[in-house]
Amino acid sequence: MGRAHEVRAASMAKTAAAKSKLYAKWAKEIYMAAKSGVPDPDMNASLKRVIERAKKEQVTADVIKRSIEKAKGGTGENYTSVSYQGFGPAGTSFIVECLTDNVSRTVAIVRNSYQKRGGNFGQTVMHQFEHKAILSTNEFNEEQVLEALILNEVDADIEEEDGIVTVLGEYADYNKIKQALFSLKEDINLVDDEVTYIPLNVMEITNPEDIGKIERFIADLDEIEDVQEYYHNAKWVSNEEEE
Repeated sequence: MGRAHEVRAASMAKTAAAKSKLYAKWAKEIYMAAKSGVPDPDMNASLKRVIERAKKEQVTADVIKRSIEKAKGGTGENYTSVSYQGFGPAGTSFIVECLTDNVSRTVAIVRNSYQKRGGNFGQTVMHQFEHKAILSTNEFNEEQVLEALILNEVDADIEEEDGIVTVLGEYADYNKIKQALFSLKEDINLVDDEVTYIPLNVMEITNPEDIGKIERFIADLDEIEDVQEYYHNAKWVSNEEEE
């Protein structure tokens, strides 16, 4: 299998939060995107991007509308984006991204989660990951996408697999890549559309006790309201997946 498949698999490894947590996560991101610019997706590219991604995760129109209206009101929380690094259970590497209105509270909660599960909070692990933009479509073939990238002077890797063409580029080139794809079609369907951290080397975890610790640590992160995303370099097969 190609690298694009591995990238998508790594992205999918992030455990989905409960629906209420998912709505809260996207409500924060939509609110911040609307507040940082014009609260109109037709005039605010960042807001439009966040809304598109939220819709793909089945966030309701009501949640989106209320978040934008809240930003229009000029009142409400002022969130800060913070990122924490460290070693999780069994020496795995974790990057945890948060959006919070109280950094002191958030760092204390995240640090406690690392320590409770035998991790080492605050250790630098960012160098073990690549910060990448991933965009893919099933509406055009590899040759067509490649031509669009060349015409828009975008340097990125490209791969076609199972009818899906994936572009993997530097995170700073996200907007350029997206612009190139939309030059093919104004309302192009994007199967993947994200900026993510991809581990340079994956740790295969086989010890059931270690697997349990990692799964409990991830469950802890899912319960923290301020956590937006987390990335890790672990690969394992849970007991449920084996059955």
